[in-house]
Amino acid sequence: MSAWANRKAAVQAEAEALENAEQAAVVAEQHAALAEKPEAEVLAELDLPNPDAMQAGDDFSVFMKETVPAALRNRALRTLWRSDPVLANVDMLVDYGDDFTGKNDPIGLVKTIYRVGKGMLPDEEEIDIEDDAEVAEADEDPIEIAEFEAAEPAPLPTPEAPAAALPPRRRMRFEFEASATPASTETETV
Repeated sequence: MSAWANRKAAVQAEAEALENAEQAAVVAEQHAALAEKPEAEVLAELDLPNPDAMQAGDDFSVFMKETVPAALRNRALRTLWRSDPVLANVDMLVDYGDDFTGKNDPIGLVKTIYRVGKGMLPDEEEIDIEDDAEVAEADEDPIEIAEFEAAEPAPLPTPEAPAAALPPRRRMRFEFEASATPASTETETV
């Protein structure tokens, strides 16, 4: 774009931002004035039905206007969600619908027949929890770490004697038995 087009777009964006700010200030004043009035007067002034008395099929879109206070809008949305079974019953596809607070976590030791390295043991091979406690105590003993000496790497060949330092090259050799060779594959032409 040219410089004049950029300037014209910038001036238009400034005008739109100023207009949006003025509208937001007017809406904020209206919300402040409505917050001081009782709810019945607010509903009558905005010509809105009682959000608690609405049912499925009613027009809830009147509560979505900017002039409606957020508290009334939220009450209308709650009523909408409760009125429609499709919206009220959450399906099992909600990713974060489970309780992750930890309130229902088991307290203390959980008894199980799973053994590490052995899997689920049948009933006749079950081991008592007391035996597991002894094994756990035995596992708490310090583990001795064996020390080892690192082998020194082989010296790199020097430019003076490269052939002496390197081992001879090994080549692969293949030997085939005489009977393993395929018979001639000549084809006869008719």
